[in-house]
Amino acid sequence: MSASGFGSRAGSTSGIDDHRAVMSFAREAVAGMVEGVRTRASAAVELLGVDLPDVGAGIPVLGFLEAQELIEGESGESVVGELDLAPAHERWLGEWARRELDSDFLFIEGYSMAKRPFYTHPDPARSAYSRSFDLLFRGLELITGGQRLHRYSDYVSAIEDGGLTLEPFDGYLQAFRYGMPPHGGFAIGLERFVARLTGAANVREATLFPRDRRRLTP
Repeated sequence: MSASGFGSRAGSTSGIDDHRAVMSFAREAVAGMVEGVRTRASAAVELLGVDLPDVGAGIPVLGFLEAQELIEGESGESVVGELDLAPAHERWLGEWARRELDSDFLFIEGYSMAKRPFYTHPDPARSAYSRSFDLLFRGLELITGGQRLHRYSDYVSAIEDGGLTLEPFDGYLQAFRYGMPPHGGFAIGLERFVARLTGAANVREATLFPRDRRRLTP
């Protein structure tokens, strides 16, 4: 499940070499968020007994295939070959990172292209896999991001390979006709971040105006 859904905020950067630059930017954003809570909401932190994480100078990174092999090797569950990580696997990896790496955060990079948007940049060395990542925070996907395509011809190929027509994307593609630098971006699920910080049982408890099938207003 992507963190770019309801309640997310996005960030982007350009002139990059690959997705690792976007990951670095994401780490800085999360570190700034944690420091903002620490300095500007100290009373609430104390009242709620919030255990603020230590982002650290660098967040550990696992490759997607490496993460699958780790899960399968230690849990015995057959996951190698799956196209994505299930929420239970993300929780397992979060516990593993906390236990083995003393980190509340873990980057997973190199997801299958089959599970990423068409604009995601493939890994030049392994075209079936992407230059994309997720950031797990205490076992929950907090950020999804990566390097994006920047050449018009690559977009045309990706759209046509997906069995789509170009016309609906014409407005989006206009900028790429005239040249764009290598770039990437990510989205943060802010309600997920707050829910994990406060220990909320459901993300709706961290949402100002939650919506579901029975609540549409206010």
